[in-house]
Amino acid sequence: MIIAQAVYVFLFLKELAHLVLHATSFGEQQIMLIVLGLIDVVMISNLLVMVIVGGYETFVSRLKLDGHPDQPEWLDHVNASVLKIKLAMAIIGISSIHLLKTFIEAGNLGSDGAKLTEAGVMWQTIIHIVFILSAVGIAYVDRLGRELPAEQH
Repeated sequence: MIIAQAVYVFLFLKELAHLVLHATSFGEQQIMLIVLGLIDVVMISNLLVMVIVGGYETFVSRLKLDGHPDQPEWLDHVNASVLKIKLAMAIIGISSIHLLKTFIEAGNLGSDGAKLTEAGVMWQTIIHIVFILSAVGIAYVDRLGRELPAEQH
């Protein structure tokens, strides 16, 4: 996971350098797509950090960060359920960025050299909706689990 994180840092720096070096030759839409790509890389990188730290805290050992000013707020009550919900929300955020990029590029549908098809846009939208429904389902099951007395589990 840490190596994957390093790859995403490299990808971010590469895309940022590309944006800075060619900013004067890009149009507004192209700059917006590159910035959305940067946001996407940052969100995936944050997801990796959440998995690394949350997984370690949940399954390996406590980090003993109580009272430390840099302790993430969610870390003091992290468990497998909280981690699943956080991951689902991060995946929805990443999917939202991809879908926004798709909608921006959708203006080129049907033209020569278009990267997208109507079916591709439809499937991306359906997959995003499935992510949302999955997150709602995970949160609902988690809530049911917290409301039931311990002896009924």
